[in-house]
Amino acid sequence: MRLTLFLTSDIRSLSLTGFILKIFNLIDQIDLKILFILQNNCRSRLADIAEEVDLSAPAVMERVKKLEAGGVIKGYQALLDGKKVGKDITAFIGVSIGNQRDIDKFAAQMLRYYDVLECHHVTGDETFILKVKSANTGSLEKLLGEIRSVEGVTRTVTKVVLSTAKESQIVDLDQGLTEPRNSKRK
Repeated sequence: MRLTLFLTSDIRSLSLTGFILKIFNLIDQIDLKILFILQNNCRSRLADIAEEVDLSAPAVMERVKKLEAGGVIKGYQALLDGKKVGKDITAFIGVSIGNQRDIDKFAAQMLRYYDVLECHHVTGDETFILKVKSANTGSLEKLLGEIRSVEGVTRTVTKVVLSTAKESQIVDLDQGLTEPRNSKRK
């Protein structure tokens, strides 16, 4: 496995086990600025983005389409307040799988549950960590029963969120936009 150092002015290649991810040849400083703007407000007008990055609106649109086609931009979503739409309970569920052969099957099963927002295969005591939002404790209990009945599940550990200090989907792009700095925010 070989990783090439990503310099802000010259992102050239990333090679993992012989596969070159060509999308990294497309990303430059202007793309990073466009990504930063869209990530913070995906409803930004093309004309406003174009002005910010000193390009024409059609040139910005072409770059955005390339970033979408390359999978860098995975989609656009409205961020909802779960409590205001009836999903009052947020919980993290650690799931242990007894046999390696059941891992992929479990992950595929989790795609069926709308209350499961995230499903991560992790290291540590559990095999998976799930982030769920549920209407109430009764619906959470029902979901836990369904998760426990999936083939291969040997144990679950649930942590119900009492309050949330930070919840974000924003990826830090500052390294590509400015000089190197400490990743801690002040």
